[in-house]
Amino acid sequence: MPGDEWSTATAVLRLGSKLVDGIQQGVAAAGFPDVRPVHGFAFVRLSEAPATTAQLAQHLGITKQATSEIAQYLVDRGYLTRVPDPTDRRARLLVLTDRGRSCTRAAQAAASRTVHSWEQDLTDGQKAALRDGLVAAAGSGRLRPAW
Repeated sequence: MPGDEWSTATAVLRLGSKLVDGIQQGVAAAGFPDVRPVHGFAFVRLSEAPATTAQLAQHLGITKQATSEIAQYLVDRGYLTRVPDPTDRRARLLVLTDRGRSCTRAAQAAASRTVHSWEQDLTDGQKAALRDGLVAAAGSGRLRPAW
């Protein structure tokens, strides 16, 4: 039926917005009110491994200049630190600090609570179908903002 794709697309976008809002509220309530959604997407990348500003910019899909500003904001607030890159003496790596890892754990907990709140209105079969369908459709790849 025409329009089914549009209703699916808008439902996924609404869920995405609800998830981002739920994470944002949870992170602020956990004591990290200065973190914004874009910072969370940087934390996702940096929790995998330290990265240069250029690598983080590529992950986020923004300029190195914008990424440098984000990184400096997070360094100034104690979420990141810069360390020498052992493979390139000219480069510096961005690394999550204990505070950055704590914020990441708070975001993960908030995401779980948010998803759990949606599931309250679903049967067990619907929960499994939603999860399995979204995982299959999303595939793998970068988790980054949809600028």
